[in-house]
Amino acid sequence: MGRPGFLWAIPATLFFLLFAITPLIMVAGLSFTSWSGLGSPRFVGLDNWTRVFADPVMIDSVWLSLLVTFLGVAIQTPLSVLLGVWAAGHQRNRAVLSAIYFIPLLLSTTAVSVLWRAVLDPNFGVPSRATWLFGDGNLFGSQAGAIGVLAFVSTWQFTPLHTLIHQGAARAVPRVLYEAAEIDGAGRVRQFFHITLPQLRNSLITSTILMVVGGLTTFETVLILTQGGPGTDTTITAYYMYQKAFKGFDFGAGAAVALVLVVAATLVSLIVVRVSGYDRMRSDMEGVS
Repeated sequence: MGRPGFLWAIPATLFFLLFAITPLIMVAGLSFTSWSGLGSPRFVGLDNWTRVFADPVMIDSVWLSLLVTFLGVAIQTPLSVLLGVWAAGHQRNRAVLSAIYFIPLLLSTTAVSVLWRAVLDPNFGVPSRATWLFGDGNLFGSQAGAIGVLAFVSTWQFTPLHTLIHQGAARAVPRVLYEAAEIDGAGRVRQFFHITLPQLRNSLITSTILMVVGGLTTFETVLILTQGGPGTDTTITAYYMYQKAFKGFDFGAGAAVALVLVVAATLVSLIVVRVSGYDRMRSDMEGVS
């Protein structure tokens, strides 16, 4: 049987055009108008773009978004790889422990944020009872503390997803490679670095792209945990867009910020794909080059 023809892709293509490309074009058009949500949009040219990029909060928000994204990748990648490789094995009670570990993945971002906001509350939460560890107990009172909380909560919720990706990839690595390594006298550490890790290349790239896009578009966590504070110290780009559009009723400027966010996420993802060589991969099986 030959490969499926183009007709098979028509439903997905129409869906993508209707719910992705069309709204994106509408947002691009809105970015050149002034609109408060009532009445008709009024064309203002590049005024929104000029105001947005002249705002120091916007520039800071871009760097904050990149910082949060970097922390997510730097922390979640090694954790998810190690846990995924472990979960792919046949250890005792592995299935039970894996099921418990994956519970955060079943919760919505809003539920997770509300949960940790209560747990880390400076007045009634754990920090207020463990001042020997958390100092004054207000983790949200400084930029470093607030960003640390955002990174921790994101790691707690999304590491199981990337673990699942690496678990499936690790199980697809041919067993014969490990058997040959054992014959040559290679221990588990050498097998991990010289066999497992290289064979997880595809899943690592996929996972990294998901982390980058997820990090750059983080919103609910900031909205519920820090609300961009203290001051504007955690006002990342997505939250800045929300402030402009839905709190300031400046939907033109909000659309401009949203478009910047889409372009940034796309460019970073393409850079990751290009640098990693993922676009040149031809194998459709993990573990086979």
